[in-house]
Amino acid sequence: MNKLFFPKIAAGNIKKNTKMILPYMIASICTIMMFYNMRFLAVAKLIGVETESESLRSLLRLGSYVIGIFSVIFLFYTNSFLIKQRKKEFGLLNILGMEKKHIALVMFFETLYTSLISLSAGILGGILISKLILMLLLRVVDFDVAFGFEIPVKAILTTLALFGGIFMINLVHNIFAVHLAKPVELLKGGQQGEKEPKIKWIMTVIGIISLGTGYFISLTTKSPLKAMDVFFVAVILVIIGTYCLFTAGSIAALKVFRKFKKFYYQPRHFISVSGMIYRMKQNAAGLANICILATIVIVVLSTTISLYVGFEDVIRNVCPRNVTVLGGELSEEQANQLDTVILKQAKAAGMSVTNFVRFRMTTAVKVLQDKARFEAGSPTYSSGGVAFIRLIAEDDYKRMSDKPISLSDKEVLLCEEFGEIPGDTIDFNGLDFTVRERLDSLIGSDGMQADLMGNYFIVVKDKETVDKISTALNGGQWEDAELVYFCGFDAVGSRESQQLLLSDLEQEMTDKGINISTLGDEAVRDIIYTLYGGLFFLGLFLGVLFIMATVLIIYYKQIAEGYDDKERFEIMQKVGMSHQEVKKSIRSQVLTVFFLPLVTAVIHLAFAFPVITKMLAVLNLTNVKLFAVCAGITILVFALFYTLVYMLTARTYYKIVSPQ
Repeated sequence: MNKLFFPKIAAGNIKKNTKMILPYMIASICTIMMFYNMRFLAVAKLIGVETESESLRSLLRLGSYVIGIFSVIFLFYTNSFLIKQRKKEFGLLNILGMEKKHIALVMFFETLYTSLISLSAGILGGILISKLILMLLLRVVDFDVAFGFEIPVKAILTTLALFGGIFMINLVHNIFAVHLAKPVELLKGGQQGEKEPKIKWIMTVIGIISLGTGYFISLTTKSPLKAMDVFFVAVILVIIGTYCLFTAGSIAALKVFRKFKKFYYQPRHFISVSGMIYRMKQNAAGLANICILATIVIVVLSTTISLYVGFEDVIRNVCPRNVTVLGGELSEEQANQLDTVILKQAKAAGMSVTNFVRFRMTTAVKVLQDKARFEAGSPTYSSGGVAFIRLIAEDDYKRMSDKPISLSDKEVLLCEEFGEIPGDTIDFNGLDFTVRERLDSLIGSDGMQADLMGNYFIVVKDKETVDKISTALNGGQWEDAELVYFCGFDAVGSRESQQLLLSDLEQEMTDKGINISTLGDEAVRDIIYTLYGGLFFLGLFLGVLFIMATVLIIYYKQIAEGYDDKERFEIMQKVGMSHQEVKKSIRSQVLTVFFLPLVTAVIHLAFAFPVITKMLAVLNLTNVKLFAVCAGITILVFALFYTLVYMLTARTYYKIVSPQ
């Protein structure tokens, strides 16, 4: 036998099946390009070695892991469509006398050709656009654009290893799929439909319970930190519920439609409903995958875009004043001395100081039980009822508010920044105080803590009262509470002037034997811009990847169903169904199949909205309206794109099933 016999057959098979193999190869090439570039960015020397750069690299490495895992699942899933449609072709070769080991050899050469083309084109394309991707990333995170061009060998080797392994796994799967099937089964492989399924009530109940529980978790989770713990549990439950309800619930719905004779016994409804019932198990899995991918695209893009667009809001939450100064336990004399030095150094740096506020406070993190009792002990941040308590002496409050007030030993002023303490009594682990007045706000406290947990400012009579409360919260063991100095002010000036002010201020106070720490919003801006810019870039990258996966799954699903439906439509036309009725039936079926996942994805996002906003609060974005706008725009743009895909794939489906 000619040595080139099997390679020639393999090349001919690829050419004959261009309609199915070409989209798979294009998807493989694009996925390889994206993975290579993410690995390239994670190791590129041009990004730099600063602290912000290392944080960005960690984020990019995480992105490459996500893309790698997704690539394995995605390419294996799409490969299953290919092998199903080509079983008839391999069965015919088997009937004509070609042994299965020879078919395996043909499949080996096909995989060799497609993998070599995909890897070569993917890595070469990735290298060609790597500089552009790097410049885009540096622009997004506001880094200086570096000159030079590099091709990291490590990124190439990692890409070759991952995708070479994926192609090998697909080849082994395909060989076993053909080897274990009988010739007759291979000939019918692409046309094997599902028997009419029964309504699976157990699966339906599981789906309802899973989806309902996931929605319930999202709607009832109040603590942002608790949301971080339960979010992925809710995601898994929603995914399970989606699969179960698309599989079992859709069958029940279609059978209900079939009972309405006026609806069912119309040409377009009869064909579409009966067709979907006939192979609903396969259909439902595809619909569920599309729905989940659509949900991921919308959530990823809307959250990362809102974080990036709401960057200034985040800065204001983290730094309510341009400059923050924190000191250890300072006496009143030392605090006054520090105030004088701040004003002097600001003047020397050529900056004017406004909105100056300072006070001393003791901070504790405790569990608030029964809404009015703080317990002793050290809770975890994911515990329910966790609250920040900030105790401030009366003298400090009068200084910053200019309000004359005189508290008794058992009286307090209460400012509830986040959370609520009902009634007129606060119990500090057995030590009771009466709330004399509730303050709407406390000057200078705004933004000291995002709304992650209960946040209360409590003004008490004096330092001795602070010590008593601290002792009670410490389980009765005496505690001399440390009054930490807090100062915040807006310093109007350039970035360089702010850096000079902070360094000179720290140096002078160190010379005086007073240890302080300073924080300027410009330094915070650099850190947050790097983090959120990296998240935005990663979100765009993953969004494009998931959209590509959605399109390919829809395309293959339509092709597979087109070939399954071709003979049925030919039979219907032979018994009197008009060409126009065929077209209407196709349109009805494709519309149902296409837009049900999109509608379900929007419903998922609507129920996930509360828990997502809580998670964004952990990242210091509390602008719920901004996230709602970003989510709405993302849904609109994705729906338009989705509609375009519908128009293209519906045309492909119609070309397959319509008679020539």
